Amino acid sequence: MRFIRLMMLAVAPITAAVLAAPSSPPAFPPLPTSALDNARYVTDKVLAGAQPEGDAGFAALKRMGVKTIISVDGAKPDIERAHRFGLRYVHLPIGYDDVSPEEGRAIARAIDEVEGPVYVHCHHGQHRSAAAVAVACVMNGRLRPEQAESVLRTFGTGENYKGLWASARDARPLPPAELAAVRVAYRETAPIPPLAEAMVEIDQTLDRLKLAEKAGWRSPEQHPDVDPPHEALQLVERLREVSRTHDVSDKPEAFRKLLGASEASAQALQDSLTQWSRSGAACAPPTSLAGAMKSVNASCPACHNLFRDDPARR
Repeated sequence: MRFIRLMMLAVAPITAAVLAAPSSPPAFPPLPTSALDNARYVTDKVLAGAQPEGDAGFAALKRMGVKTIISVDGAKPDIERAHRFGLRYVHLPIGYDDVSPEEGRAIARAIDEVEGPVYVHCHHGQHRSAAAVAVACVMNGRLRPEQAESVLRTFGTGENYKGLWASARDARPLPPAELAAVRVAYRETAPIPPLAEAMVEIDQTLDRLKLAEKAGWRSPEQHPDVDPPHEALQLVERLREVSRTHDVSDKPEAFRKLLGASEASAQALQDSLTQWSRSGAACAPPTSLAGAMKSVNASCPACHNLFRDDPARR
């Protein structure tokens, strides 16, 4: 009997963490795979992390017995690939500003209703998915309120996401009858506002540029399809297009100025990459690339801090 008890603890470490005394810091151990970024156990039914990429990501989820994927990201889920691995998608996108009570209830109810284990993800698995599972799992009783902020700390949620932290801090269990009355729209792809959809594409393009930067501004070995000058061009065009939308014209002048600054930084990056590429790129990358990329990386958070991450500052 002692051997059986030890084996049960070995294969289900999260159960011991969830049932730990309130004074003990909860442990949310990483998933046993390198195919999913920042992925961890949260409860015995709930796993969370970054968006699964390619066959490797979805195969890893299948191996771990996951049955349902809940995306809280704004990007369209990879439904076809999920289906090929026998996985169901539920799309319940949230923003970076907070997890509203309605969003928290829907995710909490979905976690209870769908077949598990459940994998909850956003793009990087660091901010929105961490807050979503913290709030939802407190609401449905899978975590205690005092554990919620520990989820965000473990996943590395940025301190500047004040609304997400406040949502986790303020989450409380729902009465069973109230939770049971919640009705969830189980869609594999939810409609996304045009501005949010454009920002998702910009974010993905920026991620590819960061990979190219790490590879010395050449196509990364693991992503030979990434062409740095082309990606920089795409970033410029996407920023230019989004600045012409009605959503942006209704934004404050400060927002439009920051968006213009981002476009100018992206244009400087594209110009440097194009000039270097035309020279044959035999020499080392010019120092102008580092400065241009630094400006691009700085311009996005500056806008996010004012208009996306902290609801009190919007």
